[in-house]
Parts: sequence; C-alpha cells; structure tokens
Amino acid sequence: MMKRRLSLALWLTSFVLCLVSNASRAADTAPPVRPNILFIYADDQPYKTLGCYGENPSWVKTPNIDRLASQGVRFERSYLGAWCMPSRASLLTGRLQHGVMSMSMAGKYPGSTYDPVQCPFVPAQFRAQGYQTAQIGKWHTGTDAGFGRDWDFQIVWNRPAHPENAGSYYTDQLLTFNGVDKPTAGYSTDNYSQWASEYIQGQHRDPNKPWYLWLCYGAIHGPTTPADRHLGTLQGNAAPVPVDIFGPSPDKPAYLQNTKAWMLTAEGRPALIKKGRQAGNSGSVEPDKDYDAWVQQVNECMLAVDEGVGKVLAALEASGQLENTLIVYTADQGYGLGEHGFNQKVAPYDATVSSPLIIRWAGKVPEGKVCRHPVNAPDLIDYFCRTAHVTIPWKMHGRDIRPLLENPERTDWDSPTLMTHTARSYGAETDTIPTDEKLTAASGVPWYAMLRSGKYKYVRNLVPGETEELYDLEGDPDELTNLASQPEHASRLVELRRMTIDELRRTDAKFVDALPRTKAE
Repeated sequence: MMKRRLSLALWLTSFVLCLVSNASRAADTAPPVRPNILFIYADDQPYKTLGCYGENPSWVKTPNIDRLASQGVRFERSYLGAWCMPSRASLLTGRLQHGVMSMSMAGKYPGSTYDPVQCPFVPAQFRAQGYQTAQIGKWHTGTDAGFGRDWDFQIVWNRPAHPENAGSYYTDQLLTFNGVDKPTAGYSTDNYSQWASEYIQGQHRDPNKPWYLWLCYGAIHGPTTPADRHLGTLQGNAAPVPVDIFGPSPDKPAYLQNTKAWMLTAEGRPALIKKGRQAGNSGSVEPDKDYDAWVQQVNECMLAVDEGVGKVLAALEASGQLENTLIVYTADQGYGLGEHGFNQKVAPYDATVSSPLIIRWAGKVPEGKVCRHPVNAPDLIDYFCRTAHVTIPWKMHGRDIRPLLENPERTDWDSPTLMTHTARSYGAETDTIPTDEKLTAASGVPWYAMLRSGKYKYVRNLVPGETEELYDLEGDPDELTNLASQPEHASRLVELRRMTIDELRRTDAKFVDALPRTKAE
C-alpha cells in the first residue's frame, strides 16, 4: 500500500511538473502582444501651443492633449524634420532626409514624386505583417499616396496631386477616398477627427487585426483658420514677446539678416511685415497683423485639434481599445512665433523645428513623466516597429529608444540625436552640396546638420566660412548666446563637430566627405 501511494505521489508530481513545463514553453512561444497604434500628427505646431509644456501663455488651454501627457511620457524636445515634406518622408521610411531615395520636388508646388521601388514606405511592411493600415488627413509626400500598397484605408487631402487645391487647409477640400477624388465640405479638423473615430470604432477595417492609423491634421498650418465656434474666443489676451523678435545677435549666421518677419508699430508693438495671414481661406491678407492677435489666432486654431484628440480618445475608451493602443501625439515640426525674428519653420532652433511629442501606452510607458533626451523621426519609427514586432528589410537610421520609454528620467543615456536639412533635395540629390539657389531653397535657410548631445546643441551650416553654432540649452533655452567662438568651449566644439561627422557617416550622408570649412576651421 505504501509503495502504491508513493508511486501515485511521484506520478502526480511528474504530471504537475510536466504541465508547468508545457505552460512555460507555451508562454515562450506565444505570439507577442501587438498593440494598435494611433499616430496623431499636427502641422506647424510650436510646443508653446500646448498647456502641458509649461512654456505657453497662461490662457492657452489644451485639456485633452494635457491629459494624454499626464498618462504617458512627454519629450521636452524632438526633431522630426525641418519642414513639412522631409518630416513626413522620414516618418514613412525611417531615414533622415538625405537618405530618402528617389524623392524629389516636381511640377507646380507642392508637386513631388518618388519611386516606390527605390523608396518603399514602412506602412506597407506593417500591412504585409498583419496590421490594418489607415491614413486620414493631409498627404504631402508625392502624388502617389499609396492606397492599396501602403494603406488599406485612406481619406487624404493630397496636396501634391492637386496643387490647385493646395491652399484649402480648412474648408472646401478636394479629398481622395480610397483612390477616388471627391470635393468635401466642412471644417477639415473636425472631418478628420470624425472619420478617425469611426475607424477606431470598427468601420472600414478587419476587427481581428491590430491597426495602425496615421491621423494627419492640416492645422495649425497657415492660413491658420480657427473653427467658427472658436474664432475670437481668445481675443484680448496678451502674449509675451520674444526678446529677439527684431533680429539676431551678431554671432548668428548671416542668413538670419534676411529672414526678419516683424516690424514695430506706432503703438510700440510687433506686427508682421511679410507672410501675412488671413482669417480664412478667402478674405484680405493682413500683413500688419499685431503680434498678440496672431498668437491668439494660432491658439484658437489649436482648440479644434485638442477637441479632436478628445474625440478619438473617447472612441478608444468606448470601444474597449484604450489600454491596448500605443498613442503618439506630435507634429511635423515647430514654428517660430517671433523667436529669432522668425515667422516660419526650417531654421535649426527649438522654436522653429522642435515638435511636441507625447507617448502613451498603458502599462508599458510610465505615466506623467518628462524625458529631457531628444529623439528624431527615425527613432520614433524604429520604436513603432519594435513595439509592433514588424521587421523592415532596409536600413533605417533610428536608435532603439525603448530604454528611454522604460525610464524617461535616466541619466546614463549618451546617444546623440542628429537631424539634417537639405532644403528641397533628397537621397542622391544630396550627395553634393549645392552652391546655387538649391542651397537655400527652403525659406532662405541653408543646408545644415544639427546635433543634440546632452544639454548642448551644435549646428553646422553647410556654407563656406559660415559661423558654427553651439548652445547650452539648460542655461540658454532660447538659444540667444552662441558659444561657438568662446575659448572656454573650444574643446567641446571640436568634440561635437566630430560627433556630427560620425553620425553623418553612420546614416550614409555622402556629402560628409565634402563639408565646407567653417569660419573657425
């Protein structure tokens, strides 16, 4: 009897161990969790238009985006591109502008083209590897918007394909619904938010697949038209004026003398002297628009975007998908509202090119944290791919930023962040640095390579004999004092110059071997 009981006990023990072992093996071989990805993307948005950044006037309120930041990680700075098209090209390919092959400007602006064989897009790989892909909103990267190849579902305002409609950012848009053009009424920000909400809740997609949705608002790009319900609601609020609004200091590069956009009125306030904005898609241009009124108008335009974010978040929650959706809010780049004398983007200053960036993923990304380490567009796409377990068959330029999302406040991160600006040139067109008008073809700003390492920013303008730029962003966040010529920073300048060249080589920038000598070299 004792032997039988012992044998039974041994058998039961073996059986339980076998079950545990099998369960462990099953867990090891279980398919990875693949979240939905909601990628919300605004246009020409300074981080100062968001309440959660704390660098805005006190009357700027964005409660829905601020709530998103409180539930995830907010990056102090991110550098996705110098202007609209390169930022999108980098996010579609995972490569910096100089590495985006075959893309080029062609025909009437914003006409552009690319070869999808030489320049494949990341969403096609998501689609091929089990995701449903969708894009809603502004398209600004070639006349071919990729429906049926990159996107399963698409409602886009294709500016390159329809230059005659390219100014209709807010109303009377010619939209393309899954390849079919259709004139469309309504306020564009509201339209895009509604269609995105419907998609999230199950329309136009396979409910058994994870999805990737790129929601591309045209706001707050000029003509910066608020929704009728918001027009004038912020009137009367004063905005702090940047101290350098009337021009750069002498230690800045020469081109800044030609990009001044503001004048002093008889009342002693700044006003636009060029690039006037209008209060709608039609109406009189206001080249002497007061600074306060302009900042008010920009922030009024943001109100519908914030409402749209609230709408899509509510759709996620109502459909039970909020916890398994990676949510990212950002913009193509920033926009200078008087800083360094600008009323534009492109230039390598945080006010003009740094995008807001917020990442939320319940249980995977800590809540309410701020990351001081910047990232670029290829970094973000690399993170999407790693998160979704999607492999890309070409070389991307991004770094693995999962350690930053796991611990945003870590102090041992020492990977530099590179962004390049090559005006309207891409890929092989950037192998040689131009000496003609192509050098400054984007808003008068010459080609440059910009590097962030720790608290320092280094800028090398690719103009012979030009001044380099070096800023301590902790001590001088407004980038008012160029440290490049100060003897006590000479060794740091040499080190950052070397690091920039190393990053250019890592990302296959052919022009690195023909960099023009700087003023200090």
